[in-house]
Amino acid sequence: MPSAAAQLEHLDVLIVGAGISGLGAAYYLRREHPQRSHAILEARGALGGTWDLFRYPGIRSDSDLHTFGYAFKPWRGEKFLADGEQILAYLRETAREFDLERDIRYHTKVVSASWSSPDARWTVEVVNTESGARSKLTCSWLLCATGYYRYDEGFTPHFDGRERFRGQIIHPQHWPADLDVTGRRIVVIGSGATAVTLVPALADTAAHVTMLQRTPTYILATPPRDALVIRLRRIFGEKRAHTLARTLYILRQQAMWRFCRRFPKAARRLIRRMNVRMLPAGYAVDEHFRPPYDPWDQRLCFAPGGDLFTAIRRGAVSVVTDRVTTFTENGVLLASGRELTADVIVTATGLNVQAFGGVPLTVDGEPVRLSSTVAYKGLMLSGVPNLAYMVGYTTSSWTLKIGLLCEHFCRLLTHMDTHGYDTACPVVADPDLGTRPFLDFGAGYIQRVLDELPRQGNRKPWLTSFDYLGDVRLLRHLPVADDELRLSHSRQRTGAAS
Repeated sequence: MPSAAAQLEHLDVLIVGAGISGLGAAYYLRREHPQRSHAILEARGALGGTWDLFRYPGIRSDSDLHTFGYAFKPWRGEKFLADGEQILAYLRETAREFDLERDIRYHTKVVSASWSSPDARWTVEVVNTESGARSKLTCSWLLCATGYYRYDEGFTPHFDGRERFRGQIIHPQHWPADLDVTGRRIVVIGSGATAVTLVPALADTAAHVTMLQRTPTYILATPPRDALVIRLRRIFGEKRAHTLARTLYILRQQAMWRFCRRFPKAARRLIRRMNVRMLPAGYAVDEHFRPPYDPWDQRLCFAPGGDLFTAIRRGAVSVVTDRVTTFTENGVLLASGRELTADVIVTATGLNVQAFGGVPLTVDGEPVRLSSTVAYKGLMLSGVPNLAYMVGYTTSSWTLKIGLLCEHFCRLLTHMDTHGYDTACPVVADPDLGTRPFLDFGAGYIQRVLDELPRQGNRKPWLTSFDYLGDVRLLRHLPVADDELRLSHSRQRTGAAS
C-alpha cells in the first residue's frame, strides 16, 4: 500500500526562492537534467528577491555585473556598477529568455520540511501567502536559494527617545514609495553598503544629508562607466568581450582580496591615499574614513564615480563619527553632546540574518539544530540528506559561487544516477575536526547570529571558501564523491526493486 507521502505531488528538485540564486539553479537544472521535474517556490508575488524587494534610492550592486551576472547570460550595460532597476530588468529578461518563470509558484511560502530516510524524500508544507491555505508536496531534493537575509524586517537597534522624534523614521528595507525628501534635512545612521548607496542619492534633492557612523568603513571610488568592456566590445564583439571581461574581473577580484589579506597595512595605506585625493583639502580622513579593522575583515564599499566623495566636496553631505545617546524631538543627541537636527532619520543599521528562510527542518523525526551541523563544500550540511543550499561569496561577486555550486550539484545528480543512489548525506568522519563560524566575517549582522548558523571545518571539504580559483578546482574539476559524502539506496526503494 503506498505511503501518504507517495500520494502527494512529487518533484525531483524543489527550489526555494526566485531570486538571483534560485533562477540560476533552475537554469542549470533545465540544462543538465531536463528529465527531472522541478519547481521554484516564491513567497512573494514577483521574481528577483533582493532586487525586487529593496526600493530605496540609489540601490545598486557593489560588484561588477560581468561577474555578478550569470556566466550564461552576458551583461550588456555600460555602467561599472549597475543599479537595482537594471539588475531586476536583467533577471526578468533572463527568466523570459530561458522560460524560467513557468517553473515559479508565486505566493507560496515554505512552512516546514521533514526528511524520511525510508522514502528518500522530503515532505514540504507550504502556505499560500494570499489565501492562507496550507498544502503539502514531496521532493527528492530540497534546494534552498533564499540567501541569508530575513526579508520581512531589517535590523534596527534600540534607540532611547525614539518615540519623541517628531519627524519620520525609516528603515531602507521598507522605503516608502511616496517619500519626498526635497529640501529636507536627513540623518542616515550607518556606514555600510546601504548607507554609502543612500547618502549620495538623497543628497541630490535633500537640503542636507548627514551620515552618522559609530566606526568608519573602507570606501573606494570606482569608474562610473566600464571603459574596459566598452573597448573590448568594439574589438571582439559582445560574446567574446563578455568572456574576456568576466575572466579579467574574476582575476582582479581575487588579486585585490589576496593583496588585502596578505598585506593589510599596505592595503590600508593605499585606500587612505585614494580617499585623500577624493576629499577636500584638510579633511579629517583618519577620523571618518579609517576603520579600526583590516580591509575585508568586513566588506569594502564602493562609490561609483566617487559619488559620495563628490557630495562631500560640494557640501551636500557631512560625515559624523560619534555615538547616539538619544533621539530628541528635533533629531539625534550624540555622546559628544552635539545634536544633529533632522526632518527624516534613516536607520541604515543593517539586516537580520536568517538561514534557510527560517524553515524548521527535521530528519526522521529529529529536529535539525543548524549550529550542530557542519557545512560541506559550501553546499550541504552534515547529517542532513538531500538538502542543498546556495550562499554566494561575501568578498567578491555573489553569483560566481552560485554558478559553481549549481554546476557541482548537477554533477552530483549525474553521479548518483550513474550508480543508482537516491540519497546523499555528508558525514564528518573525523570526530576531532576543528570548526569555526560558518561565515568567518566581521560584519555585525553575521556576528549577531553566529550561534544560530552552521559551522565550517578547518579543512576541505568542510571549509566555506572565499577562494574562487580554489573552488573551481574543488567544485568543477575534482570528483563529486569522497569519503565524507555518504551515498546510499533507500530501504523502501531497494525493497521495491528486489
